[in-house]
Amino acid sequence: MSVDRKSQRAIVEGVRMMSKHTRPNAEHPQGGIIKQEAPIHISNLMVIDTDGNPTRVGRKIDERTGKLVRVSKKNGQIIK
Repeated sequence: MSVDRKSQRAIVEGVRMMSKHTRPNAEHPQGGIIKQEAPIHISNLMVIDTDGNPTRVGRKIDERTGKLVRVSKKNGQIIK
């Protein structure tokens, strides 16, 4: 849903739900306990490869450029 680069945290929909106690206000006239997402560290997120599937990341040297590139462990494609 959102990423904060400065604190290296991200909010992911449906992950790390927390309960927040609120008083009655215009948005929530009843008040009570509201479930909402809490931020998690970026290192706990998985990379999505070109197929749209989550994958682990490996590194290898690219034959064309000779530089170290990130590679999908599932299908071996280069991740940009």
